[in-house]
Amino acid sequence: MIEILNLTDLPRAKETGALVAGILQTLKSRSTVGTNLLDIDRWAQAMIIEAGAQSCYVDYEPSFGRGPFGHYICTSVNDAVLHGLPYDYPLTNGDLLTLDLAVSLGGVVADSAISFIVGDVQPQESVAMIDATERALRAGIAAAGPGARVGDISHAIGSVLTEAGYQVNTEFGGHGVGSTMHQDPHVANTGRPGRGYKLRPGLLLALEPWIMADTAKLVTDADGWTLRSATGCRTAHSEHTIAITDDGAEILTLPKQA
Repeated sequence: MIEILNLTDLPRAKETGALVAGILQTLKSRSTVGTNLLDIDRWAQAMIIEAGAQSCYVDYEPSFGRGPFGHYICTSVNDAVLHGLPYDYPLTNGDLLTLDLAVSLGGVVADSAISFIVGDVQPQESVAMIDATERALRAGIAAAGPGARVGDISHAIGSVLTEAGYQVNTEFGGHGVGSTMHQDPHVANTGRPGRGYKLRPGLLLALEPWIMADTAKLVTDADGWTLRSATGCRTAHSEHTIAITDDGAEILTLPKQA
């Protein structure tokens, strides 16, 4: 299903996006050496409930997962790149952590992910990976607008990632959002321009470039959820929810400037 939001409802989408962005930035500031992933999950739960919002994850039970997810945020560390199931793990200096959060507020969903390095050890390869996903995300957003096609976004994202030397996996990618978290159209992280669904004002998309340092192959963790790089290499993932408007693409999950 492709859901088109009435542009008069865009303020509700902006409110949800602002909530997701704010929670992620708060969690990032609290994620220091020694912080347990389960604490991050509890903090996310508390902030979602306090805002009167609903988690898109806790009861989520898709075909590719093992039962309901049962947690409020995805916490992916180092070789984990997607759907990281929180567990009893204290973060260490230099860990590469991705936080991925989707919530519903007022009947509209927003979805965003950030990758960052914990502590004061900053491995250059990890810094470069995060930078590549962020640049790819910006390129994908710049390619989105009324009249553009999904393939234009995919091509823009994939061009940045491949030029940076990374292989691109197309099993998981961006997607439509609206009253539910995962909708059509699928937005692969590489593709051909001029192909696919034609973007319309009112369409909400979650764009999410993600990469693994030296492979394009995923393996599923024993927990039935967490997706890891097949070689054990590090990974990175960046995501924003955008709204297609008459003037282009508006980022709904952009953090407020301090």
